[in-house]
Amino acid sequence: MQSTGTRNPATTPTHCPYCALQCGMNLTPVEGGTVEVSDRADFPVNRGALCGKGRTAAAVLAPGARLTSPLVRSGDGSLVPAGWDEALDRIARNLERTRAQYGADALGVFGGGGLTNEKAYALGKFARVVLGTSQIDYNGRFCMSSAAAAGTRAFGLDRGLPFPLEDIPRTGCVILVGSNPAETMPPSLRYFTELRENGGTLIVVDPRRTKTAEQADLHLAPRPGTDLALALGMLHLVVAEGRVDEAYVEERTSGWEEARAAAMAHWPEHVERITGVSVPELREAVRLFCAPEAAMVLTARGPEQQAKGTDTVGAWINLCLATGRAGRPLSGYGCLTGQGNGQGGREHGQKADQLPGYRKLTDPAARRHVAGVWGVDPDSLPGPGRSAYELLDALGTDIRSLLVMGSNPVVSAPRAAHVEGRLRSLDFLAVCDVVLSETAELADVVLPVTQWAEETGTTTNLEGRVLLRRRAITPPEGVRGDLDVLHGLAGRLGVEKGFPVDPEEVFEELRRASAGGPADYSGIDYRRLARENGVFWPCPAPPADGTGAAPHPGTPRLFLDRFATDDGRARFAPVAHRPSAEEPDDAYPVLLTTGRVVAQYQSGAQTRRVAELNAAAPGPFVELHPRLAARLGAAEGDPLAVVSRRGRAVAPARITTAIRPDTVFMPFHWPGEGRANTLTNPALDPASRMPEFKVCAVRVEVAR
Repeated sequence: MQSTGTRNPATTPTHCPYCALQCGMNLTPVEGGTVEVSDRADFPVNRGALCGKGRTAAAVLAPGARLTSPLVRSGDGSLVPAGWDEALDRIARNLERTRAQYGADALGVFGGGGLTNEKAYALGKFARVVLGTSQIDYNGRFCMSSAAAAGTRAFGLDRGLPFPLEDIPRTGCVILVGSNPAETMPPSLRYFTELRENGGTLIVVDPRRTKTAEQADLHLAPRPGTDLALALGMLHLVVAEGRVDEAYVEERTSGWEEARAAAMAHWPEHVERITGVSVPELREAVRLFCAPEAAMVLTARGPEQQAKGTDTVGAWINLCLATGRAGRPLSGYGCLTGQGNGQGGREHGQKADQLPGYRKLTDPAARRHVAGVWGVDPDSLPGPGRSAYELLDALGTDIRSLLVMGSNPVVSAPRAAHVEGRLRSLDFLAVCDVVLSETAELADVVLPVTQWAEETGTTTNLEGRVLLRRRAITPPEGVRGDLDVLHGLAGRLGVEKGFPVDPEEVFEELRRASAGGPADYSGIDYRRLARENGVFWPCPAPPADGTGAAPHPGTPRLFLDRFATDDGRARFAPVAHRPSAEEPDDAYPVLLTTGRVVAQYQSGAQTRRVAELNAAAPGPFVELHPRLAARLGAAEGDPLAVVSRRGRAVAPARITTAIRPDTVFMPFHWPGEGRANTLTNPALDPASRMPEFKVCAVRVEVAR
């Protein structure tokens, strides 16, 4: 709850550094130069509530928890302190050497979904303008890329939620698929509690009976990897029971006949055999969803982190479209974004195939517009590069040097032992981070960078609400901002202009670059964000025609008049169930699924440095059903080895009836022998390039 920093007499309203709720909080300097985190009731998303991670966020600012000096690899192989000029010179020299020897695409850049919009924008520009490489992607590819692909395919536009969170308690039914907000974003749980208090119903789809599922009116526990079949089975029943909104389908959609035919091949008894969800449960879910006038489907990583994640999300969107539950008040499909700036992070250029404003890198008009803002020839911009896992898999072969900013793939990537080996094989690795993460430990140069309380910048939360984080304290001596890093490297690599260190100046350029794009921020500025407590995109600037047009109000609710497709219609996806990339067999008879716990976040690089959070969640575990435990001869707390075709992880047994007997669960926040992502499968979704984190085949044995 406290951190070291330079004294500032004023309380600063800002936002949490963790999940995509971006909860409002206040930071107040106190005696001794420390900072106290307190509630901020004026921010509508969390209304003053904070989870344990938010309350203790300032602990990571303390010098003992974070980096305060650049580090360089010495002759004996150790990391030793160095000055900033030495560190930046070494990075620039090695990047230039790699480019000269192997070409620009031998340089890789790996960003993060926690970077501010300004940093994400500048990083994408740096990769394409300064380095000239196409090889840039970010860890948001592991977060909600399948939902983004499915949403774009169906609606012509991807924004996590097309409506504000405040609409959830006012709808009639919510189907929450593969999400556990009670642990992943606790302040949001009140919206679902209020939904039920208002007479609405909550359906939770999850193979585990989580804390969220315990509060549901109906909990469906499908076998991992079968969410697609479940959605198709429900759509089959919607058709068979005459619940299709025929007028809506006719007026506002296209592709219904093909999607209908695909769904009709998934009759309820067939779906029951695939998913383990009984026919009566399927029928009850359809009844609850179709009974009220308005309803929503919200997905998270469960259905999305699959090698068929785009089609799975598409099937849930089909259910919304067939019942007239999209583009209408208090209805629709939405994705609960995970990372703090997972939405903005992919909108402004650090994703392999996109330019700022959520423009496509392959669109000639988009290239001309952005190149004009950047002052470069459109033909000089490289084309799309590799997706995140493919980029990591190419390290040490096609990609020889890598710059990592705000990510820890040693823990967070699938097939993590292989990825760690690829990182070790690089000619050169530079990492910018707040702490000495497991990835930073492998680097040739580590740069200590500022955190959320020490810098100003914008993020975009899961609703598409652009927010202003404010600097509350001065960073410790020896720490610089990521924008300063990119400025210093650009200058050393021959680009003297175009990389300012002032975040507001960067945002002003971002506004111009995004203007006219799907994610148009051109009508937003820092003063407005401070005054209005956030603005929803798209928010175009008023025309400069001298008419004095009023500022655009922002767009809290999308698609009420038309969808963002060429003809204004939403598109059904004709999808069919298919098995997971890796199904159980005699050698690997059990399914593994992964996820989070409430006291840790992502790879745990920051939260594992907070004593209060470690006391609540000190390490990894293997959750398994009593029947499976009995077959293994395992007791509570016994060390269990979980083995997949990619490796072995060991963690204590946690025996519970809250999980299916054919499934084990591991949280993914820890490195070492309990690293869950040692086991996970990098099989990729063909559209989103999302790896199949959520299901793989394993065997489980007591580790004597």
